[in-house]
Amino acid sequence: MLQETIDQDIKTAMLAKDNVRLRGLRAIKAALLNARTEKGASETLTEDAEVKVLQRLVKQRKESSEIYETQNRPDLRQIEVEELEVIEAYLPKQMDRDAIVAHVRDAIVRTGAGSSKDMGKVMGLVNKELAGKADGKTISEVVKELLAAL
Repeated sequence: MLQETIDQDIKTAMLAKDNVRLRGLRAIKAALLNARTEKGASETLTEDAEVKVLQRLVKQRKESSEIYETQNRPDLRQIEVEELEVIEAYLPKQMDRDAIVAHVRDAIVRTGAGSSKDMGKVMGLVNKELAGKADGKTISEVVKELLAAL
């Protein structure tokens, strides 16, 4: 279970005085605790739910990093990037763009999509199949590109 792994890694980071890793691990632990205590949530999270929590943290860090970059705040951006690296280490390996393109092409054929109007059908199928394996933003970009080329 991810929670136990995070707890052990927090102890290790504390002993090693690795403040960067510790900050990222504490963010994960807090997010998992919040997810477990949300209204309607069960006491234990499924692996899929844990991955979704981590993906949400990654997305937040990426967005914050971009904002700090546009505001010329490299100090704050660095913190977000460091936490992002720690969080991504606990996610399943992400598919590369070529693999996503191949999967989306297959999904377009299976759904019978013929134009950009069918983006919802394709996105629904691909997001469901690639949950936790690929970034939603990348999937969306690939689907748009491939449907526009039809």
